[in-house]
Amino acid sequence: MQEWTTEESAGLYQIGGWGEPYFSINAAGHVAVSPTNDSESQIDLYHLVQDLEKRGLSMPMLIRFSDILADRIARLNHCFSQAIKEYEYANVYKGVYPVKVNQQRHVVEELVEYGRPFQFGLEAGSKPELLIALSTLKTPGALIICNGYKDSEYIETALLAQRLGQTPIIVLERFHELHLVIEAARKLNIRPILGVRAKLTARGIGRWGDSTGDRAKFGLNAGEIVEVVETLRRNDLLSSLQLLHFHIGSQISAINVIKSALKEASRVFVELAQMGAPMQYVDVGGGLAIDYDGSKTNFRASKNYNMQEYAYDVVAAFQEACKAKDVPVPILVSESGRAIASHQSVLVFDVMGVSGMKVGTPEALRKGEHVIIQNLYETYTNISPDNVQEAYNDASQFKEEALSLFALGYLSLQERARVEKLYWASCERILRLVRELDYIPDELADLEQTMASTYYCNFSVFQSCPDSWAIDQLFPIMPIHRLEEEPTARGTLADLTCDSDGKIDQFIDLRDVKSVLELHPVNEGETYYLAIFLSGAYQEILGDMHNLFGDTNTVHIHLNPSGAGYQVEHVVKGDTMTEVLKYVQYDHEALLESIRREAEKALRDKRITLSESRLLLRHYERSLSGYTYLSQQPETEPALI
Repeated sequence: MQEWTTEESAGLYQIGGWGEPYFSINAAGHVAVSPTNDSESQIDLYHLVQDLEKRGLSMPMLIRFSDILADRIARLNHCFSQAIKEYEYANVYKGVYPVKVNQQRHVVEELVEYGRPFQFGLEAGSKPELLIALSTLKTPGALIICNGYKDSEYIETALLAQRLGQTPIIVLERFHELHLVIEAARKLNIRPILGVRAKLTARGIGRWGDSTGDRAKFGLNAGEIVEVVETLRRNDLLSSLQLLHFHIGSQISAINVIKSALKEASRVFVELAQMGAPMQYVDVGGGLAIDYDGSKTNFRASKNYNMQEYAYDVVAAFQEACKAKDVPVPILVSESGRAIASHQSVLVFDVMGVSGMKVGTPEALRKGEHVIIQNLYETYTNISPDNVQEAYNDASQFKEEALSLFALGYLSLQERARVEKLYWASCERILRLVRELDYIPDELADLEQTMASTYYCNFSVFQSCPDSWAIDQLFPIMPIHRLEEEPTARGTLADLTCDSDGKIDQFIDLRDVKSVLELHPVNEGETYYLAIFLSGAYQEILGDMHNLFGDTNTVHIHLNPSGAGYQVEHVVKGDTMTEVLKYVQYDHEALLESIRREAEKALRDKRITLSESRLLLRHYERSLSGYTYLSQQPETEPALI
């Protein structure tokens, strides 16, 4: 047999597809991170994790690579700059980052810093996000796009921000908001900068396909947009209407959907300009997708276009529409939050234990054994590539007959155990042969998952990748080390929560979606690390505290200016048990006092010794100040069945 190579691991986990240009596998068999797309400035992720653990940080750990965030912003701006240059487009691009994608302070602050050379702004979808934007964004000329439902206070705050030298654009999501804006403008004597969000008939695709159309949650239809123009005209505010906004959904995997929306939106923009509005901006919203599975297709976890193609299409659509009607082309704005934030974050966690149907070679047939056992043993010994489906059907039938006989009292418990061992040994042999087939029969399609081991992992699905649970979002998941070894095990992942949904059993695959992940056996006394990649968008803020597992430890890693090595820029410690208990109204001191009184009562009743009482209180108090996740050596493989 040939030795397994890191190139085979790269192909198996498709890291060249979804990870390029930031993630790869180095010669040591570890995941390597190239935050600036420079092979000379690689960080060994496995060594980084070990270094961080030596600094006292425990698993699980969210690692943010600040330089990747900077590169994503620069890359997006470069693509639009290139498109503008090639099309000789007579205006500029000014992107904004939707704060909702990841509101963590360090992320937003870094994004503002890295976006300053490009006048990169922020988008706020709520009043709290507007407060973040007003406090954080100090870039002259950068935009603050004010989306979401608005009340008078929201609108007045946005208007007053103009006095600070900022450029807030209030986007009308509902017709009712127009009257609030007019009233606030008169009250404060501040002329607003307004936009309208259009409900397009062009439909999105995938999970967010209903973001457009007549039943869309946000936006104005054609009649309402016309009424906005006429109302502003009557109130001498038509000059305030300067932006058209639309959004066809997140993670748009097919470029033809984007092209269709751009064509319709560009027509709306031109019509608004011809109606007398001094249109200066168009905000094409979000939707720029991430290739989570590396397949480069229109599958929901991928995309069939690249960032440069997207920029070309945006520029071309408005260039063509405006030129046809002799309308000045607008400043281009996009809210590409997922495309900016996803790559920067990697969640690393350790495996706490493994359980599964590890089956040994069954004992030879003994004289006088039950006929069911004889039949099943014969099936097991005769399994071949030519009869795998027939053998599986026979083995399943014999197992069902054995269970019926056991229920009726005609089969002993020992005989039932013998049947089960033979059945699982047959399944294991069949599965090895099925993996070599070009076509897998439907009856055998679930056998891989049935025989897979469960890897119990030190994290919470609900806290760290809630979209995996809530909307079946696929994320790249793989080991960060031992990639020079062949992964001989197949497994699904289970988290620490006592919830049957706290698992991941859908994984990326070039052909479709895999129900198991290729993994390595966990060696006794060694820590086995896995990581979830491309998780920087939405996951942190959407996470909940199921079973009171809180925020993980978070570390910001920045390359040294010399390009050699890295520095730990920020460390955000994960939630302690006291902190998560406080979220649900439990007081640290009250909890301690309650358990102390119970211990005193048990001492008086001689149900506990003094040393036991002290140990209990010490554990209790230490736990309150400790991390909500586990820290222990992984369990060994289960015994043979």
